[in-house]
This record gives sequence, C-alpha cells and structure tokens, in this order.
Amino acid sequence: MARTVSLPRTARSTARRRARRTLSVLAAAWLVLSLTPPPAHAALAEVYVALGDSAAAGPLVPNQIGPDYGCLRSDRNYPHLTARAIGASTLRDVTCSGAKTTDMYESQDTELGDVAPQLDALSQNTTLVTVQIGANDVGLTDFIEDCLNLLPPPIGDACNDDYNAGGQDQWRVATDALRPRLTALVSDIRARAPQARIFVVGYATYARQNGCYPRVPIIRADANYIRATLMYFNQMLAEQAASAGAGFIDLQTPSAGHDPCASPGVRWIEPYVPAAPAAPFHPNALGMRNFATIVTTAVTGAR
Repeated sequence: MARTVSLPRTARSTARRRARRTLSVLAAAWLVLSLTPPPAHAALAEVYVALGDSAAAGPLVPNQIGPDYGCLRSDRNYPHLTARAIGASTLRDVTCSGAKTTDMYESQDTELGDVAPQLDALSQNTTLVTVQIGANDVGLTDFIEDCLNLLPPPIGDACNDDYNAGGQDQWRVATDALRPRLTALVSDIRARAPQARIFVVGYATYARQNGCYPRVPIIRADANYIRATLMYFNQMLAEQAASAGAGFIDLQTPSAGHDPCASPGVRWIEPYVPAAPAAPFHPNALGMRNFATIVTTAVTGAR
C-alpha cells in the first residue's frame, strides 16, 4: 500500500503560490491573446473605371487598342499605367477621343462606329473612378488650333480679340455654363458606383507664358490668352469637384515646363507638328507616364 507523504507546511505554501502564479500567467496570456486584433487582411484590389476624352485616352500613342478603335485609346495612357501601379484587379478604360459630357450618358459616334455611354462601365463594385472631361464641351482644342498663326502681326491676326467681342470672354462664359453639368455628372457617377472614390482630373499646360513663337506658331498675346483660359477652366474643374465631394488631380502645375514649347524628350504635350507619336496638342507617351505617376500618388494618398 502506497504511503501518503505529507509536505511540511512551508513547502505546501510555496507549492500553492507557484501554482497560483502559473495560473495568473496563463490567464494574463489568454487575456492578451483575446484582446489582440487579428492580422489585417490586405486591402482589396481596386476595381477602376476611367472616364474621359482624348486627354485621357491617348490618341496615336502606341499601342492603340480596341475594341473601340474609333476612340483612339492607348494601352499606355495614364489609366492603364495607373491601374498597373496600384495593382487594380479590374480596369474598365472607356475613355474616348472627342468625348463630351453628353457622351457619359449617350452613345458616342466615332469614325469607326458608335461606342456605349461611358457611365455604363460603372457598377456597384467599382471602387475608383477618374474622369477627365469638359474640354470638348467648350471646344478648347479647336480654340488652340484656331490661334495658330503662321504669319505674326501686322500680317497675321491675333485670335484672342475674336473671343472677347462686346467685352465678354466667350470661353469663360462657356466654362461657367459647364459647372452644373459637372456637378451633376459626379452625382450620377456616385449613384451608379456608391463605393467608389471619385477624382476629377484637370488638363495639362498647353501654352507657356509668352509662348515660343515661331517654334509653336502662336503669338505672345494669344499664348497668354490660351494659358489664362486653361487656368480658369482647371480652376472651374477643381471648384466643381470640391462642391460635389470629389477629389481633384492637378496636371497643370506639374506639367509646367513640359508644354509644347519644350524640346523633344522633355515635353509631355506635343505641338501642332508632333515629333513623337501623339495627336497635336495632346499628351505623348512621356506625358502619359508622368500623368500616371501624378494620378497614382493622388489616388493612393487619398485612401
């Protein structure tokens, strides 16, 4: 028969204290583990929809892609490059050369057939939207080309006087008329994509102060008028984005010095006679790469 061994009183007290300490340590460890949050899951990849006109589409920038070939859309435009940079799970790039705000809602007629309304690309699972639109509504590209002047005054005529007849600047009038349409557009984007962060993208610098005649044949007064007009237009875009609760991405400020007057390899916007594959007064591949960096920084920093 086994004998029961009785510990001395002091030994029994020490054993009980050790047992209590062990239980206390285990309880504390359990409490810490129960209060520690589980490791955060990686952020879900973006479902990115790019809306806009030729400034976003990249006409003639290699490689032009389908299925909507009439949109003159490049696979090296800033939406594509941004999507890669942020690791988007899905890119729906429906930017289209010649697009106006009406083409967000209605089919757009291109030289190679109709394309669907751009807002049709939005869905409930869209998480990111960039929209660069409005220049064609007021005819800014035609305006710049209209100011080309192969012969300076007194033989050639300045164009800015034509747009200020009666003391009213018709470009500012057209720009202000666009304000409610842009606010409504952001609201309609949000209604179709309620989870999305929305960014309105501005336009780049198309004319530097005083121009660079004759390299770009726009005389000084007209270059300054174009510059002021674009600055006012971008200011309008920023104001309407803010009033609609959207972000605004400024391309004008960082593109200063990279306008059509700059030398090849420096400029982001091609002049009337391009030296790189791009439409006149539109971004080239270098411009698209830099715009993608700017857009990527904006959309990731705003998370």
